[in-house]
Amino acid sequence: MAKFAQYATAAAQEALDDAEWHPQKPEDLESTGVYIGSGIGAFDDVYDTSIAYDEGGYKKVSPLFVPRLLINLAAGHISMRYGFKGPNHAATTACTTGAHSVGDAGRFIAFGDADVMVAGGAESCIHPLAIAGFARARSLATDWNDAPHLASRPFDRSRAGFVIGEGAGVMVLEELEHAKARGARIYAELRGYGLSADAHHMTAPREDGEGPFLAMRRALRHADLQPHEVDYVNAHATSTSLGDAAENRAIKSLLLGKDGKQNASEINISSTKGAIGHLLGAAGAVEAIFSVLAVHQDTLPPTLNLESPGDPPEEFDCNYVPKVAQSKRVNVALSNSFGFGGTNASICFSKFDG
Repeated sequence: MAKFAQYATAAAQEALDDAEWHPQKPEDLESTGVYIGSGIGAFDDVYDTSIAYDEGGYKKVSPLFVPRLLINLAAGHISMRYGFKGPNHAATTACTTGAHSVGDAGRFIAFGDADVMVAGGAESCIHPLAIAGFARARSLATDWNDAPHLASRPFDRSRAGFVIGEGAGVMVLEELEHAKARGARIYAELRGYGLSADAHHMTAPREDGEGPFLAMRRALRHADLQPHEVDYVNAHATSTSLGDAAENRAIKSLLLGKDGKQNASEINISSTKGAIGHLLGAAGAVEAIFSVLAVHQDTLPPTLNLESPGDPPEEFDCNYVPKVAQSKRVNVALSNSFGFGGTNASICFSKFDG
């Protein structure tokens, strides 16, 4: 198994154990599916096999080379391991992959394709060639190499690029009546899911944040909620100058005004990438879990390394939960993810009453 698939399998096991879902009946196995995506997948396999082929030719290529590369093999391995015979699916949409996986899996349940979906994203992208590529694109933080723990600083005035992380995030989504019937622990309800495109540039966001704005607005419309009801936004904010500013404008445009908050200081935003870096295709899934736990625990996770919001500071006047978590009632949370190619997704989670 490729490393990203190993990460996904480990996270899936943790999620299934936590959900206490280990079905044995044929009907339960048939109604349980898997949706695990990845942005890049087995990057090290591509590199190592290319070198081996160049040096030794055909016989140096493993017969497992192609199966290890395929993005859907993370979901495939999980379905085979547990015997899940529902939908077996995968997305690869750059850094929006994890959010698309969770949101799409929720729709599979809504459309009756499954009662339970094991959903998330996985990535194993820490490799010299990947770092070289992102660095050449001027996406990575390089100003903090002598103090790497300070390098990922979303919304900070001195932010200068993202820090690559890797791993996996997986959650168990379940049809409500099915979950209630078996007495499942319910952390939150997936209320809405919105998608959009920037239709603008390969890597750069629109400065006005129109794409993220549309995704969030559509998620709230799907959830049948108003902007003023949003208590927390887990931002995609990767610690890049352009991206954080565009998302900040989008959030304020949506949550301020006639149907939203009265003051920017009432808008609670944080980026957990300050703590764990940017997991690319796994980011949206991991951050969806942060958002679910914010709702479940009434806690706003902090934005680490946030010293001075900006730039310009007058635009960054929300509560970005600097450095330390904050206790606050969270009934509704949005989780944002955006990716190269201008692909955007926002997921809305709410407290489950009942």
